[in-house]
Amino acid sequence: MEYFIYTISFLFAVILIVFPVFLIYRLKKQYLDFNLILYIILGIIISSFLFLLFAWWGYYSCEILLSHYGYNFEIMMSDAERIKNVSPENLNRVIFLNNKRMGIGWPLKAIFWEVIYFPYLLIVYTLNFFYSKLKLKKNYSETNKTKTQKNNYLNYLKKSE
Repeated sequence: MEYFIYTISFLFAVILIVFPVFLIYRLKKQYLDFNLILYIILGIIISSFLFLLFAWWGYYSCEILLSHYGYNFEIMMSDAERIKNVSPENLNRVIFLNNKRMGIGWPLKAIFWEVIYFPYLLIVYTLNFFYSKLKLKKNYSETNKTKTQKNNYLNYLKKSE
């Protein structure tokens, strides 16, 4: 059960890492003006949704694991009665999971992560900008080199006649 939950969490993390690159690729394919503004707006909206989903999944996965270990969620019970059905080898894990789901709520966690994630969006855009400029410069120099070689060859043919 834990492997399933960790796999889904890992997939969310990979999606959040790859998402900005995919967004830039899609925007470049459409040849739109104001790529930076559109990239930032779409990046914030879509990543906010992804972070809300990711934060909710973190909270919900704790509840899934707690119920899997035998934790009782009824409201009017003491902590000792709630962990009565938990096996002794899983007791530390259940206490850790129960403490993990307490604290700030998952919506606030999503907001904090979005604030931390925003510079990553800008860094990816900046790296892509410089990469495309470098690639354009390389293509331009190769094109000039090819033209120069072609002109030299034509001049050689003219001289040989």
